[in-house]
Amino acid sequence: MSSPDPQVRGARNPSTRSAVRGPVVAVTGAASGVGDLLTRRLAASGEIKRVVAIDERRGEVAEAQWHILDVRDPAIAEKLRGADVVVHLAVDLDLETDPAARTAYNVRGTQTVLTAAAAAGVHRVVLCTSAMVYGALPDNDIPLSEDAELRATAEATGVGDMLEIERLGRRAPRAHPGLHVTVVRPAVLVGGTDTALTRYFESPRLLVVAGSRPTWQFCHVEDLVSALEYAALEKVDGEFAVGCEGWLEQEEVEELSGIRRMELPSAVALGTAARLHRIGLTPSPAGDLAYTMHPWVVSVGRLHDAGWRPKWTNEEVLAALLEEAEGRHTVAGRRLGRKDATAAGAAGATVALLGTAALVRQMRKRRGL
Repeated sequence: MSSPDPQVRGARNPSTRSAVRGPVVAVTGAASGVGDLLTRRLAASGEIKRVVAIDERRGEVAEAQWHILDVRDPAIAEKLRGADVVVHLAVDLDLETDPAARTAYNVRGTQTVLTAAAAAGVHRVVLCTSAMVYGALPDNDIPLSEDAELRATAEATGVGDMLEIERLGRRAPRAHPGLHVTVVRPAVLVGGTDTALTRYFESPRLLVVAGSRPTWQFCHVEDLVSALEYAALEKVDGEFAVGCEGWLEQEEVEELSGIRRMELPSAVALGTAARLHRIGLTPSPAGDLAYTMHPWVVSVGRLHDAGWRPKWTNEEVLAALLEEAEGRHTVAGRRLGRKDATAAGAAGATVALLGTAALVRQMRKRRGL
């Protein structure tokens, strides 16, 4: 398995920064997750003059210049003055967040950052969305071209927000001449992440919808961070995807994971998922299932042309995901406690998606039904 890049952990002596002729890069959402990893990597880079870190709390990268504020605050424009590039990573994709509140935060935050960047004289903003914007459809090419039409709908978790973020990114250069926007679209992201797609591998059985053809392409967060660094250094621009080379068929995933499948008719799987989400038993809408049914593998040709290569393979990322998932129990997208997991695990051995009896009883007790 690939080892973490030492640059992510270390940092150069800040006294050497004055001699660096590289860009000043601002990172939003810099205190945690991908933002924290990118801030660490940029702070350690000999090609970056200065790192400006923006979040609602201070992170641990002492070499960065920190500003504590909400990205929806117009005062962010003043904090961005002097920056050449902004990498906007303050996006909420938490499965447990209220969808309306999540969309309001993501859209308003992106609008504010783009407008503030233009006002501050920043010449490039890097947005990070997902390859999910291409849509998961049975007639998709394998792999999809990075120029392929975006055919996703807003029916899956967070995808509507990502489509709107990309729409804002396309409009920004027209509204603000001189501002350039780069869009980075990772495949299934793994490495300290919690999404409907990573939870798929926490189930007692891998749900397969009859007649579907799932294909899996992963992206480890370390590879995403290195791709974002490429974008910040303007080694690649425009809209591009990032992920491992190639893909895995469902049969390969099952063989590598050792988790058996449970196959259900499409009407049963989609109908049940929709009902469970509608009554509040699961955080994932039925639209999430499409991404486990149909191919949405993407080419990473633009990064390749720029000299970038992934350090992780699909097989290695799957192994890392399974290691992270060990000890977690999910049925129909809902995380279970240890007690519920015993009951749900037995049910899942028969039908993973429908094995929610323990959850239903628990919810009824809470509601006094």
